[in-house]
Amino acid sequence: MIHEKIKNILLKNDDPFTDILGQQDVKNGLRSALLMRRNVIIVGPAGVGKTTLAKNIAKLLPGSGKTAGKGQTSNFVRVQGSPDLTVEDLMGDIDPVKALKFGPTSKEAFTPGKIFKADKGVLFFDELNRCPEKLQNALLQVLEERKVTLGGYDVDFDADFIFIATMNPEDSSTEKLSDVLLDRFDVLYMDYPDSVEIETGIVTGKANRMDVQVDDQLSQLMVLFVRVLRESKDLEKKPGVRASLGLFERSQSNAALKGKDKAEWSDAEDAIISVLSHRIKLKPSIQYLKSPEDFIREELKKFSKENRLGESQVQKTEKGGGP
Repeated sequence: MIHEKIKNILLKNDDPFTDILGQQDVKNGLRSALLMRRNVIIVGPAGVGKTTLAKNIAKLLPGSGKTAGKGQTSNFVRVQGSPDLTVEDLMGDIDPVKALKFGPTSKEAFTPGKIFKADKGVLFFDELNRCPEKLQNALLQVLEERKVTLGGYDVDFDADFIFIATMNPEDSSTEKLSDVLLDRFDVLYMDYPDSVEIETGIVTGKANRMDVQVDDQLSQLMVLFVRVLRESKDLEKKPGVRASLGLFERSQSNAALKGKDKAEWSDAEDAIISVLSHRIKLKPSIQYLKSPEDFIREELKKFSKENRLGESQVQKTEKGGGP
């Protein structure tokens, strides 16, 4: 069984998931679930590292360095949840050309789907709650028995893999998961990074780099501003870690466009509306009084005053200036 291949790692290593900073409760829960061969759904907002965590599991498996084309490792197969996803995409289908040559019920005529490609590895199902009910039903036998029964065949096909799914609770364009499907999972809840320091570490570790210096103080200021917005009681949709990452990267590029070799707070301010306004949604009681852009400008003015960042650039942003 595929779970046996990582059992010793999970038992002996307090933190085998080193690609993720923080999130210790989630990591501990994942270790526990994997030891007992459980299927797992990781629930959390966008950008908190759900995919990175699933990929980290694949790295623990033997042969994780091998590639399987299109940037995937042979141990990690991703399925993107979508209303258009079909059972055939997941299970496989009969190739009509090969069916004519080998017969419609021959194994040679069968084109395997994602489940079979994930055999002996990790099947990562991103946004499981966006797939249609018919596909959810098709998963029931697979998750319970690790076998797939295909129409037209007299045998069951084994499918040995670690199943990790995700759900974004903030996404409203989703399907309701049936109780019988949910009953085959353990659910782990993943939230935003615990502290400014951890989120800054994530951002500086993932960001694309230019030949522009961004010092620790500026990095933490940008992350702190995003976190202040995130905690606002006026927001229905909150900015995630990708917003912090976007500010960091844009501060570099704005500084480079000005011919500077070190980014300043003004370079981050120039990008704040562009990076953040579409990543937030105001609550109904607020959105009729102001736009997201106006809300961010007001919060920026307060933040700059509280942190003594000066007024000149704030006034420029309020007037819609900047690149």
